Amino acid sequence: MDWLHVGGTRLECRWIGPSPDNAPTIVFLHEGLGSVSRWRDFPDELAAATGCGALVYSRAGYGHSDSVALPRPVRFMHDEAKVLAAILAQTGIREPILLGHSDGASIALIAAGSEPIPGLRALVLEAPHTFAEPCGLESIAKIADVFRTTDMRERLARHHGDNTDVAFWGWNRVWLDPDFRAWNIENVLPGITVPTLVIQGADDEYGSWKHVESIQRQSGGPVETLLLPQCGHAPHAEQRDAALAAMTEFIRRVLEPAGS
Repeated sequence: MDWLHVGGTRLECRWIGPSPDNAPTIVFLHEGLGSVSRWRDFPDELAAATGCGALVYSRAGYGHSDSVALPRPVRFMHDEAKVLAAILAQTGIREPILLGHSDGASIALIAAGSEPIPGLRALVLEAPHTFAEPCGLESIAKIADVFRTTDMRERLARHHGDNTDVAFWGWNRVWLDPDFRAWNIENVLPGITVPTLVIQGADDEYGSWKHVESIQRQSGGPVETLLLPQCGHAPHAEQRDAALAAMTEFIRRVLEPAGS
């Protein structure tokens, strides 16, 4: 475990494989209840399969990173895109590949579509959100009772420690904020010019194929898609082999020298 310091906030992180001076770097952006440890060893496997380095970090309020004050603002993902830009500049990552899951995928879209990211090679997105969808909001509302009445809190505490309540309620309550129903990031999509792979589970309770279609229709760069059957909101965990194979093939192809 290592640490990043951004704007006075300490963020836990892991560096895997080659340094940014020696290879492109896959930057892992976790979902709304994620952290460094919740990725488990998937970053290690993808880095080894592609020859890339990897940076995995927990956003503020998650894992063992510094906490945050609640409630989170409705524009929190735009704020996190700015944190990501600061991390890329600070760490000297010259050829980033942004790999985001759920909220992390939306942060990747905002970052790539809002301001040019030096050296950006590609986006890999799992279950991205481009707007607030009623079915997703309903699932988020239901999970609050699960958190209160089952061992979910104890299971999350293994990854978030003292941040457990901040991580859960910060995510849950901002998505259920009445103002969040108007949240939409489709305006940034035309600004994305790099190749993008979008992976969606067919049984995702937090979002439908409509988000994938919106990226296909509006992105300024080429978009490839993969729909995984019998898969919910976390393809890298629920359909690990298929997700790993698709990401590996895509990243290797994106990184091939021109004309090879």
